[in-house]
Amino acid sequence: MIKEVKTQVNVGVEVDVLWKAFGKDLKDILPKMMPNLVKDADMLEGDGGLDTVYLFNFGPGLKTMTYQKERVTEFDEFAYRIGLEVIEGGHLNHGFSHYKTTFQLTSTGEQETLIDVTISYESQVEEDTIPSNSASSTLIFIKHMENYLMNGAT
Repeated sequence: MIKEVKTQVNVGVEVDVLWKAFGKDLKDILPKMMPNLVKDADMLEGDGGLDTVYLFNFGPGLKTMTYQKERVTEFDEFAYRIGLEVIEGGHLNHGFSHYKTTFQLTSTGEQETLIDVTISYESQVEEDTIPSNSASSTLIFIKHMENYLMNGAT
């Protein structure tokens, strides 16, 4: 049975800048904003939009996973909504049979964006910490992205 955990966070970055970072620029900025966690990233298929497949190779800061392939399964540039589903490695090697993160970006001001995050997952492991750990990791990722973009990254 697929379960969901939801969270949200406000960031001090304009929605268009953030959308570009989540979409077409993701493979380029991820290793720069979290070099200890993401060694490199490649776009194996697509152009950053729907059905794009990314390969993320993890660095020494992430001891439990070496890589993860993700497919863009939702991409709505007018609604600022993107969904990334793990299709190989990563979470799927740790008891999950399904793991998808959806980001909904909403402008709340000139330099502010609300990000609603939905993590849907199916796990063979019944552990109470899975939802909170997943949400915490995603919020850390978002804060790294915010810091990277606010410090003049291109």
